[in-house]
Amino acid sequence: MTIHAQALLFDNDGTLVSSLASVDRCWTRWATEYGITAEEFARIELHGRPAAEIAADLLPAEIVPQAVARIEDLEVDDVPNGGVHLLPGTRGFLDSLPGDRWAVVTSATRRLAEARLDAVGILPKTLVAADDITRGKPDPEPYLLAARALGVDPANCVVFEDAPAGLASGRAAGMTTVALTTTHQAHELHADLVVENLSALSALVTEQGVEISLRG
Repeated sequence: MTIHAQALLFDNDGTLVSSLASVDRCWTRWATEYGITAEEFARIELHGRPAAEIAADLLPAEIVPQAVARIEDLEVDDVPNGGVHLLPGTRGFLDSLPGDRWAVVTSATRRLAEARLDAVGILPKTLVAADDITRGKPDPEPYLLAARALGVDPANCVVFEDAPAGLASGRAAGMTTVALTTTHQAHELHADLVVENLSALSALVTEQGVEISLRG
């Protein structure tokens, strides 16, 4: 199977990097500070959603801004503690791409996303973060904004995601979707192609764009 694209759009956490250890530490502390029970927290979909939406599901509206600022501080401060690392295949796959052919599209704030990316040495030319949008994944807005920033028709973009909300965002934007089973099982992921991680794929840059193929 070969996928042809003009631009490649990557979620960050769970797709390019793993920050699960950091996320677990920080959100557990955050929930405790705000008096949220384990049962209440367990009912909320955490992964792949902006912190503001998660906080709004759990807390009164008047304290959401303060709570969002607090979780951002906790997560940024935790980056040096070793809770963020590259997932298999990320470095080689990104290194094979021209910088103007790909973007990172994350539900994290710009400050947090840049801290995590900097920690693993990834410097995207184009980054769409929670600060840039009004509606987060699964709404198509984040990926449509990235396509516009790269000057590429959404139909010629490929989205790489590990979370159902992100895949739904890519589909709603009219893009081809590739799912990675880094945080969810394959049967939970609705995508055009499902792989374990980016090490399963190769990218060939041509005059027409980028050809993405399964290795082996």
